[in-house]
Amino acid sequence: MILATGATWGICALSTAGVIARPFRWPEAIWAVAGAALLLLLGLMPPGAALHAVGEGMDVYLFLIGMMLLSETARQQGLFDWVAATAAIHARGSTPRLFLLVYATGIVTTSFLSNDATAVVLTPAVYAAARKAKADPLPLLFACALIANAASFVLPISNPANLVLYGGHMPALGAWFGSFALPSLAAIVVTFLALRWAERSRIAGDCTSDVERTPLTGGGRAALAGIVGTAGLLLLVSALDRPLGLPTALAGVATTLAVAMLGRRSPLGVVRDVSWSVLPLVAGLFVLVEALDRTGVIGMIAAALRDAATADPARAAVTSGTILAFGSNLVNNLPAGLIASTAVAQAHPPRLVVDMLLIAVDLGPNLSITGSLATILWLQAIRREGEDVDFLRFLKVGAVTMIPALAAAFAARLLIG
Repeated sequence: MILATGATWGICALSTAGVIARPFRWPEAIWAVAGAALLLLLGLMPPGAALHAVGEGMDVYLFLIGMMLLSETARQQGLFDWVAATAAIHARGSTPRLFLLVYATGIVTTSFLSNDATAVVLTPAVYAAARKAKADPLPLLFACALIANAASFVLPISNPANLVLYGGHMPALGAWFGSFALPSLAAIVVTFLALRWAERSRIAGDCTSDVERTPLTGGGRAALAGIVGTAGLLLLVSALDRPLGLPTALAGVATTLAVAMLGRRSPLGVVRDVSWSVLPLVAGLFVLVEALDRTGVIGMIAAALRDAATADPARAAVTSGTILAFGSNLVNNLPAGLIASTAVAQAHPPRLVVDMLLIAVDLGPNLSITGSLATILWLQAIRREGEDVDFLRFLKVGAVTMIPALAAAFAARLLIG
């Protein structure tokens, strides 16, 4: 039993390390799936339990499918180029103003479409804007990556991890704002100021504002309408306390088909160009978390959380939140959120503790490039454009921005009481 537990922990650790380090530059999905497969081959994970774990992620898969279809459809219809030209024109030759515009757009996109949408939908548009404005793209791309997490607890729909942590039962919108309005504001403002300072030399100077903006085609307008309609749909579904995955997938499919019909072309071109590897990556992570749960480690975490919350709720909230924020960067915030959710369901801690854990699992991943699924999607998006950011480069920016933002958000939540 001890040997099996040790082997399970070792495989999960090595698989997670592979996702983070990407040895041989193999895609992240290969390492997550390889770890899950090895658990099955060695008999450490029953096939039925693995299938159940994969099924647990169905809502996340559907959500990602919808967002990726929306993004690729918009890209192919020139919507990103139009948005990019619009941003460059409104920057009026100022790189700092362009940076501010990108950050503000990221807040809106994350709040109403989710952090994954910012990574998948906004990032290509921002890269195009940087090229049109002849500005250094990296500070603008970092703004996309960091606001995707910093603004991901503005609304319940802003991050799929929110649904995971609350076990599918979200607080009412009024209660949500009562808990997270001030911490969200703190996280957004501090992240902006810290990133603006960290990238000040790259942002300084002028950019080109004399940019030609090609009018949107009928397909481009349809793609834009699909994205706006999806945002409204997600708000409605969230208000009704229903799963977000299926409505998002249906909206993505409907938009793709509508645009294809308008252009009298096959939708297969969109399907072919979507980065589908993210789905097996997520499935593999779900299996790894299930394997850890079967070793009893989550039960131990729940017991420690229950004891700490009973003794001093505020201290337990800060301590557990800090551990989860940094731990999310070791195992990715999706499995970390699943572990925290399972522990919360067993420990039943006070609301303050749960809220701080949510802030941690949303904001903590800004420390590293593999901290959240959104950042991995962001990395895939910039690689498609010919850019890349290694682990240490992101860590330098993440350390400067995440740590003060997390402290500010925690302090704001404690101030609420």
